[in-house]
Amino acid sequence: MRFDGKVVVVTGAGGGFGEGIAKRFAEYGAKIVALDLRGAEAERVASEIGGDAIGLAVDVTSSADMARAASEAQAKFGGVDILVNNAGYTHKNKPMLEIDEADFDRVFATNVKSIYLGAVHFVPLIKARGKGAMVNIASTAGIRPRPGLTWYNGSKGAAITLTKSMAAELAPDRIRVNAINPVMGETGMLQALLPGEDSAEVRAKIIATIPLGRMSRPSDIAYATTFLASDEAELITGACLEVDGGRCI
Repeated sequence: MRFDGKVVVVTGAGGGFGEGIAKRFAEYGAKIVALDLRGAEAERVASEIGGDAIGLAVDVTSSADMARAASEAQAKFGGVDILVNNAGYTHKNKPMLEIDEADFDRVFATNVKSIYLGAVHFVPLIKARGKGAMVNIASTAGIRPRPGLTWYNGSKGAAITLTKSMAAELAPDRIRVNAINPVMGETGMLQALLPGEDSAEVRAKIIATIPLGRMSRPSDIAYATTFLASDEAELITGACLEVDGGRCI
């Protein structure tokens, strides 16, 4: 599985799943455009990857920022082949009526509007290549919702539905669109997702619901993402792959 000469844009690449995804694509020969609200972290990841990577401070909920990122990717690498919509945000795990409007808006802007803006600004560049791929990082929350994360669950359900609809619409352009549904992972969002404070006891309760006995790691999501974006998966589109240790069985 190789991505030599391919240009891959990864949102939320300054840490967690996104950093793992960006670095895995780079290991397979891709050129990386790492986007993150935390510009210093995006630049750090790009620096660690090396010369065929750039890191940009980008707010994925801003059309102007996403347009600038597309322009810089075009200027630096001559186009884009693959877009990974990884950037995400969650409200704290608590009753749905305790989530304020500002948090609700941020969840949907980051998890849903960003997919729209990614399509608006990057799909034309991918079309120009003649074929390409998009991978949306959704969540098991979108298919097995649980109390406490209601509005987050809804945003990830939207990401899954969007994935299937985009796959159907973009198939004539030879652009495949798939999604990954990670189980709760060891990332910066873990504290907000947990029901209560982060502790060995709370983690043990979560892990007890995962048949394979552990949370997801950036490497798990990176391997699945690179596969779905690869030529080896050329007949796979509209799929939503659970990377969840059996959580959704």
